[in-house]
Order: sequence, then C-alpha cells, then structure tokens
Amino acid sequence: MASTQQAVSSGSDADQRYAKFDERKRKRMESNRESARRSRMRKQQRLGELMSETTQLQNQNSICRERIDSVERNYCAIDAENNVLRAQIAELTERLNSLNSLTQFWADATGFPVDLPEIPDTLLEPWQLPCPIQPIDASSDMLLF
Repeated sequence: MASTQQAVSSGSDADQRYAKFDERKRKRMESNRESARRSRMRKQQRLGELMSETTQLQNQNSICRERIDSVERNYCAIDAENNVLRAQIAELTERLNSLNSLTQFWADATGFPVDLPEIPDTLLEPWQLPCPIQPIDASSDMLLF
C-alpha cells in the first residue's frame, strides 16, 4: 500500500508541478496580453499626436505660403512701380536736356550769357549720390505680417 500511496503522491506532485507550470504560463500569457494592450494604446496615442502635429504643420505651412505669396505680390507691385519711375526719370532727363539745348540756342542767338549746369549722371543712378546716406532703422517686427 505504501507503494500505491507513493505512486499516487508522486502523480499528485507531478500534477501540482504541471498546475504550477500552467499557472505561470497563464500568468505570463496574461502579462504579455496586457503588455501588448499597453503597447497598442501607446502606439495609438503616438499616432494621434503625430496626426495632430501633421495638421498643425500643414496649417503653418499654408500660412507661410500665403505670406510668401503676399510678399511676392508686393515685390511685383513695387518692381513695376520702380520701372515706371525709371521710365519717368529717363523721360524727364530727356526733356531737361531738350530744354537746356533750346535755352543754349536762345542764349547763343540773343547773346545773353546763360549758365546751364550739366545734368549729373546721379539722376539716372540715385544710389551713387554724393550726399551722406541716412541709416535705415529696421527691426524684426517689420517682417511680421
């Protein structure tokens, strides 16, 4: 009888070991499931953050494009205005030269001395004027739209 009890008890020990092994396996599987669930939650949260950041960056990009377009339009308008002013300078210089020629012709014909100054080239190139150039005050706020 002792041997049957020993066989039963050894069977019982094996069952207990398997039960402990099955319990550990079940706990590990449960822990893995929970870990995978948390990982999916973090991944979903990160995806949401990235989607939000993408939307924000697209909005900022759109605003920057609008600003660039506005500056480009302003540049084109100013460039066109500068071209008109350059044409006006050329026309007025030509008129002044014509008037100076007529005045000189009249002075030569009548004998009256007339002092006609030469038209300086700086009228055609105002950036080369001999006068002191005033500094341009600028700040970073000027670039804000």
